[in-house]
Amino acid sequence: MNSYQRFCFNLLGKQIKLRREQYTELRNNLLSARIKTPFEAYLSTAIITAVIVGLVMAVIIGMITFFLQVPTMIKYGGTLPGFLEDVFSNPTNQMIFGTAFAVIVSLFIFGGITYIIFLFYPNVVAGERRRNIDATLPYAINYITAMSTAGITPAEIFRLLAESTIYGESAVEARYVSREIDIFGKDLIDSLRITSTITPSLRMKEFLQGAMASISSGGNLTDYFRTKANQYALENRQQQKIFLETLGLIAESYVTALVAGTLFLIILQSIMSMLSGQKDPIFLYVIIYGIIPFGSVMFVILISSMTPEV
Repeated sequence: MNSYQRFCFNLLGKQIKLRREQYTELRNNLLSARIKTPFEAYLSTAIITAVIVGLVMAVIIGMITFFLQVPTMIKYGGTLPGFLEDVFSNPTNQMIFGTAFAVIVSLFIFGGITYIIFLFYPNVVAGERRRNIDATLPYAINYITAMSTAGITPAEIFRLLAESTIYGESAVEARYVSREIDIFGKDLIDSLRITSTITPSLRMKEFLQGAMASISSGGNLTDYFRTKANQYALENRQQQKIFLETLGLIAESYVTALVAGTLFLIILQSIMSMLSGQKDPIFLYVIIYGIIPFGSVMFVILISSMTPEV
């Protein structure tokens, strides 16, 4: 923990400890994301930061609202009850109540958004780790299989995998297996069980649980590694095939919607503008400067989020 997190923990840590059961999912996400900040300190930091951000933004929005006299710019066309009409007919009262309303709304909006970001951040990190593990696990298992074939013990295999720098988050998970053995004195089966419980990847969980079963039953661990390597290699080829088919479908959709479709709309709008004598075709500007760039960015984001890591 840094000094700020320690300060937040000293303020709210005891109260947060009493509510641990209400944040089971957050605690699991923190473990899966391998975020080293303890749960109590993380949630305390989230609450204090949300309050600080909310107060700062409330002050800024309040000052902007007051000095620009935003409440006096708002005109209500309906009818108000008599006592409210008497209150809000006074410009001073409008400024006071309008600024107070802006401050309160800003406090809750910005503070709430900050708190929600803190709650979802571990889940996002865990998701990134899951994708990285799934992408690197087949290659890591090939490495494990080669070492197992050479007669290296299982504990040493995971230790060597943990020291590798080319297998990404799969090596990180192996590092935690080695940590349970070397630092906490657990045996290999217990360390595999603990890591399989925490890992965000279902593939890694299945692999570790299968290794536990093979060791417990006295099976041939090398054959198990070789079988899983072949299985994951086949699954990777199938996923790549599905991805390429989906990518072709997206490309056809892009050509149809953002190339042919927008071109048709531009031609149609141009003809209608000439026939009607319209000098300022707003809809044409919307298509060119709005729909086309926004749609292209959305397609890029879609493809980027679907592309598997390699």
